[in-house]
Amino acid sequence: MLKQILLALTASIFMVSAASATPTDDVKKTVDEVVRIVADKEMKKNEVKRRQALKKSISVIFDYSEMAKRSLGKHWNTRSAAEKKQFSELFATLLENSYAGKIESYNNEKIVYIKENVDDQYAEVKSKVVTAARDEFTLDYRLFKENGKWMVYDVVVEGVSLVSNYRSQFNKIISSSGYEKLVKKLQSKNDELKAP
Repeated sequence: MLKQILLALTASIFMVSAASATPTDDVKKTVDEVVRIVADKEMKKNEVKRRQALKKSISVIFDYSEMAKRSLGKHWNTRSAAEKKQFSELFATLLENSYAGKIESYNNEKIVYIKENVDDQYAEVKSKVVTAARDEFTLDYRLFKENGKWMVYDVVVEGVSLVSNYRSQFNKIISSSGYEKLVKKLQSKNDELKAP
């Protein structure tokens, strides 16, 4: 009986702490884990294992389906369910590999969380990265709440939205060469980025 009470109490404490997590808490938790993986000496010896660990950590907070939908913009609704699934998977792989590739070059930069803005189910976490040479660049995360959890749907680097940037590129390719050409380009880019 005591064991059941303790389990129920532990579960309720976890639920309360999870429910009260702010967007900044969620972003910071993921970024801290990514930094830990990159700094881990054992992980540095095994690039495949490190890349897998990075992808797993990143996918906890990044909503790749939402990012894919927003990046495809007006072309999303004209796609079949199978095409949406394929595109979401290709886009997720692209983001995972390019984000992991960039983060692997991390070299003790300091990440400062400046502020967060919450508007009902949407939020923005503003941060900046300070390099060892004291250079700074802004890195903001746009999130929305899904099933009680904050999920990233866009990243803004130095004022440039990742999703808007991709949407512009994808729209150009689809308009000039068709959707199938975009899919081939994504597959090709993913093959390039796959190897750590």
